Amino acid sequence: MEKSSEEKGSNIVLALDPPLDDRMQMIKKAKKILESTRDHICAVKFNRHLILPLGLFSGVQELIRQAEEYQLPTIMDCKINDIGNTNRIIAEHYFKGGFEALTANPFVGWEDGLQPVFETARRMSRGVILLVYMSHRSAGEGYGRAFVTADNERAPAYSIFARKALEWKADGAVVGATYPERIGEISSILGRNVPIYSPGVGAQGGKISLCMKNGARYLIVGRTITLAQRPGRVAEKIKTQARVRVA
Repeated sequence: MEKSSEEKGSNIVLALDPPLDDRMQMIKKAKKILESTRDHICAVKFNRHLILPLGLFSGVQELIRQAEEYQLPTIMDCKINDIGNTNRIIAEHYFKGGFEALTANPFVGWEDGLQPVFETARRMSRGVILLVYMSHRSAGEGYGRAFVTADNERAPAYSIFARKALEWKADGAVVGATYPERIGEISSILGRNVPIYSPGVGAQGGKISLCMKNGARYLIVGRTITLAQRPGRVAEKIKTQARVRVA
């Protein structure tokens, strides 16, 4: 990611989720968006929007190959959240399908939870990005809930998960752009050891300036770009705004 970000001069991760029903039109639209934004993004994130209708080992492969051609890392936003054996199988399939990293939910814990995912990722030289605080309105109902720690202290889930990201040597942490104060708190825990990925810029109301000011390293942008008449131009504008904030 760091190499791609430096080469592209961008910290924008494109959430490639065009909302279309027709399978062939979906592939065509996604490829066109990727082509027009290639010089203004540093990675591509996929969700189930494309995986379910297109298939991991069929239509999606065209998009993964295209991203590889453009030297753009690919992230599968699968939010792994099951028992260990199932998690391992899910991770293996996505990694064999060509994804270089995936997202996982720390709520399931380590032993017989995410440990097999991290082990699989290390064995296959892939990455794991933890969900530390999501971007939707009710995120606080789960990620903001207070828990009692092993030291018998009360702490919000997101601060515990941020520490788990350090302990488990995660390759990134997702913190919603819609909660800049959370980005700041979590950044103070992670430091420069685990980069923060912030989804929710634009369509969900997240502000570039606040995200960058509070410690986000990468901005995940979807609908603002994918629904634009000229996705490439919008991606370039966002890249420039974020680059100015970083500077």
